[in-house]
Amino acid sequence: MFDLLTHPLIMGILNVTPDSFSDGGKFSEIDSALAQAERMNSEGVDIIDIGGESTRPGAESVSVEEQIARVVPVILAIRKQLSATLPISIDTTLSAVARAALDAGATIINDISAGVQDSAILTLAADRKVPIILMHIKGQPENMQDAPFYKDVVNEVLIALQERIDAALAAGVAKQQIAIDPGIGFGKRRQDNLDLLANLDRFVATGYPVLLGTSRKRFMGSLCAVTEPAELVCATAATTALGVQQGVQMFRVHDVKENRQAADVAWAIKQAG
Repeated sequence: MFDLLTHPLIMGILNVTPDSFSDGGKFSEIDSALAQAERMNSEGVDIIDIGGESTRPGAESVSVEEQIARVVPVILAIRKQLSATLPISIDTTLSAVARAALDAGATIINDISAGVQDSAILTLAADRKVPIILMHIKGQPENMQDAPFYKDVVNEVLIALQERIDAALAAGVAKQQIAIDPGIGFGKRRQDNLDLLANLDRFVATGYPVLLGTSRKRFMGSLCAVTEPAELVCATAATTALGVQQGVQMFRVHDVKENRQAADVAWAIKQAG
């Protein structure tokens, strides 16, 4: 899949959790989750990313059984009532959850631990021949913002991601099925996030498609003097446009319509240039 990208893709976030940082509890019921999926589809989403465990700073882990109970019914409902072909990614670090989601109709694995938490998820991706997104995180969600430190954040994240790419390849994942994510906000200080955003082209230069996830994140609020995540839609769209200009191919967002517009306009300008 990832070797066939010809234009920026918008990945819509569908958190079926009670405690996600921006939309926790809004889509934890099947009807509300399906309605949100339908809305995102009408707004031009390319992938719907479904997660059953919050990864906000300080979040506690959720059991395999609970994650499966949250995500599988929603995936089945989307497949039955909305689309049999719309790409669905499962946002999890656990192979058992990913396997259940794939069985229900998911088509992509999105692992914020890049196979560190459960290496069997890499073997699963290889066996099922499905794309996998490998993200960088320092620590775990419950402790990742406890004084993270880097001497050179861009180089350190690039090196760490290359190690996870090598692990995925060694597990049998095809190169064209791998994408990477620098992990904005996951164990990073504000300046770290800004340095990564200013150097996204270096991640693109690896040859692996890049997913950018800045949506409504706290570091942008500190720049804009905003405390409510939902008020950071324009800030998110600005990073989407800048990402397109640097060659980023995928954008994980809460607000599909606004970021679809930002990506499409930035893409047209980039093509003209």
